[in-house]
Amino acid sequence: MRHASAAARTVAVAGLLFGSAMTACTDSTPEAAPADPTYGLGHAPAPAALAAIDIDVDPTGRGLPVGSGSVTSGAVVYAAQCASCHGARGEGIAPSPALVGRTPDVGYDFSKGERAPRTIGNYWPYATTVFDYVRRAMPLSSPGSLTANETYGVVAWLLHQNGIIDSTAVMDATSLPAVTMPARRIFVPDDRPGGPAFR
Repeated sequence: MRHASAAARTVAVAGLLFGSAMTACTDSTPEAAPADPTYGLGHAPAPAALAAIDIDVDPTGRGLPVGSGSVTSGAVVYAAQCASCHGARGEGIAPSPALVGRTPDVGYDFSKGERAPRTIGNYWPYATTVFDYVRRAMPLSSPGSLTANETYGVVAWLLHQNGIIDSTAVMDATSLPAVTMPARRIFVPDDRPGGPAFR
C-alpha cells in the first residue's frame, strides 16, 4: 500500500506539472488585436481643431500670423492684461518674473548667479519666440486669448521697454524676425539631429 501511494503521488505531481505547462503554453499565445484599438476613448480631431492649436512660431519667424502691433497699442494691452502680475513697467511682482531690465547685462555668467533676473532684455535669444510664448501662455488667467494684433503690440512694448526697438516701431511677420536680441550671441545653435543615432 505504501508503494502504491507513492506511485499515486508521482502521477498526481506529473499531472500538475503537465497542467502547468499547458497553462503556460496557453498564456504565451498572442492575443488577438482588439476590434476597437481606441477602447472607445477619444475621437479623431477635426482639421479646424488642429489648426487652432497649431500656432507655434520658430526662431526664424515661421508661423507668425498676419497682423501688426505698435509700442503704443501694446502699452494699452499690457496695462490691461499683464501689468497686474508683471508690474506696470514690467519689473515683476513676485512670484511673477520681471520682463524688463538689462541688469545684469548680456555676458553675465547666469550659471553662477542662479537668482540673477533673466529678462527679455538680457536673456532671450529671439524676438519671434517672445511672440510665440506670449500668444500661447499669456495672460496666465486666459492663455491664448490675445489676438495676433494684441500679441504683436505687447511684444513691441516689451521690446521697447528693454531698449531693443524704437518707440515708433511696428511689429509684424516681417519686422519681428529682423529684430536682433541682445542675448542672441550667447546662445549656440542646437544642430543635434536627434533620433537613435544621437542616443
